Formats: sequence, C-alpha cells, structure tokens
Amino acid sequence: MSSPTTDSDHEAVLDDIFETLAELAPEIRASLPGRRTKSTETNPSGETQMEADAYADELLEEALGAIDGVGFYASEEQAEPLDHGEGVTVALDPLDGSSNLKPNSPMGTIIAVYEGELPAGGDELLASGFVLFGPIMTMSVARNGTLTEYMVENGESEVITESVQLPEEPTVYGMGGRAPDWTPGFSAFIDEVEDEYKLRYGGSMVADVNQVLTYGGIFSYPALQSSPNGKLRLEFEGIPMAYIIECAGGASSDGTQSILDVEATEVHQRVPVHLGNEQLIDRVEAHLVDE
Repeated sequence: MSSPTTDSDHEAVLDDIFETLAELAPEIRASLPGRRTKSTETNPSGETQMEADAYADELLEEALGAIDGVGFYASEEQAEPLDHGEGVTVALDPLDGSSNLKPNSPMGTIIAVYEGELPAGGDELLASGFVLFGPIMTMSVARNGTLTEYMVENGESEVITESVQLPEEPTVYGMGGRAPDWTPGFSAFIDEVEDEYKLRYGGSMVADVNQVLTYGGIFSYPALQSSPNGKLRLEFEGIPMAYIIECAGGASSDGTQSILDVEATEVHQRVPVHLGNEQLIDRVEAHLVDE
C-alpha cells in the first residue's frame, strides 16, 4: 500500500471528519423515504440524480466543509471541488447505489480523505471509509493500514471489530456491467469462478464490497468493450475502496496494477475495479493480461 503515514495534525482532522460522518448518517438515512424519485438534474458524469443524491451531497458539503482543516469538498455530484480554505480534501460518493432506493435495497456513502488537491493518487490518500445503510447501519474506516468496523446509532459510532481481515477462504463473487459488454478475458474469468463461488451482486458498491469483506471473494466492475475504463470513479470509489480492501489483507487491481498506483489525471476519471482476496485478484489479472 502506498498511503502515507498521517501526522498528529492529520489525525485530529480525520477524527473530526469520521465523527461528523457518523453524526450525519442517521439524518441521511431518515431522509431517504421522501426522496425516492429522480430530480431534473444530472451529475458531471451525465447520470440523472435522485433527489436523495442531491440532498445527501448538500448535507455533507455543509458539515464537512465547515470542519477546521478541510480545504476542499469534492463529490460525484459536483463538477469541480469546492474551496473551503486550507487543509485536506474530502472526496465523496454521497449516496452510492441510489438507484436501489426504488426497490428498497442497501446503499451507502463512500468517503476518501486526500492530503492534496484533486486529482490525487493513492500516495496522497490519508484515510477512507464507507457507511452502509443496511438492516444495521455500520461504518468501516481504513486508517494507518488498519480497517475498523463500527456500529452507528444515534449519530455515534462504537467499535464492532478492530483490524478487520478478509476470510482466507473466499466464497462470493460479484461483478458489474452487462455480460455481452465484457471483454473476452473477463468473461473467461467469470466462467471459471461461477462454479466455485456464490454470486452476490446488488448494485451498490458499498454493499457488494462489504459482502467480500464479510465472506471473502472478489468484486469487479471491469473494463467494458463500450467503456475501456469501466464505470467507477478513481477518486470517489476506486482509490478509497481499494485502500479499504488492502487494509483488510486483500488486493486491488485495475487489471494490471494496484488501484492505489493508478495515475490520477482528472477529478472524474474512471477506472476498472477488481477488489478481493489476493489469489482471486491474481487470477483475474492472469485472464486480462493478454487482452
């Protein structure tokens, strides 16, 4: 992993950021029932926003931007980072999997904290985490090479598991994109593993990656024939989730290298994503290397 070691000043602002995220999580969750419809706006990637996307983004920007030591707020819903002064950059997917609102399926919030301004690579990541809005609300935080899972209740977080590690024997796999749009190498990989593992894919990266953290396995949103860089954003989803998985003893890949080593050139840059147990990342890379 290439994430830097944080100094005491960074640790203090990181504490404030994750405490604030835990405080806001119940409010975001409580807002969902009345915001299940699409808005008239699109995000910078051209996707139609749900009303819940815009509300969560506004709430998080106001609260996180007000923290002393946060310099920029960036999100999937904003064209450019918003300047809040001097300090670290917080980058969020405010409501990952918002399309799951209609069928009432799990979703979450993803956050990354970078030392510098965006675009920033994995070597500038200070910490990352996600909140999962499931039957139980949890928050997983990766800091200083360690992943910790918290229960979130009434705006406060309580440690459930310290030093979370992927199970050594993987049991699940999940993958995004349409099968006819997969590349030949990725299709061959899925053909190989579908008889070995259980399919778990629900359309929210937070929920799908949490399945891998719980049971071991692999989550992929691969390069597609129609979109060679896949769908997921490097700054808001790829890097933060890669760091979470690597802190839990797993591996990440864009098909050839750790996602933490991918060069960041654009704020809304996309990247193929493979996350999970190291042996499965090795196997998918072996299928993709000759494409």
